[in-house]
Amino acid sequence: MLIARSAALFVLAALFEIGGAWLVWQGVREHRGWVWIGAGVLALGVYGFVATLQPDAEFGRILAAYGGVFVAGSLAWGMVADGYRPDRWDVLGALVCLAGMAVIMYAPRGR
Repeated sequence: MLIARSAALFVLAALFEIGGAWLVWQGVREHRGWVWIGAGVLALGVYGFVATLQPDAEFGRILAAYGGVFVAGSLAWGMVADGYRPDRWDVLGALVCLAGMAVIMYAPRGR
């Protein structure tokens, strides 16, 4: 159950961080204005809070593992929000990152 909770928190964190960064991008690069930028900044703040809800207490481990989720999530966000089509190397790279995340977070540590 802890793994399912942790995985769900990673997905939620990715939605807020990637979504927040995308909103800032839209506000600045696509000239959508300060409302988009402000919404992005708020979403990024929520991401920081969600990351603290992980069951593991090690900041470095959580953020390192989240990097793998961020890579895969960014590709998925680009597909949904911007019509990006990853090639096989993008997909392979994302799978490698997710495997690394799983090792960092969920390997038995004998504690």
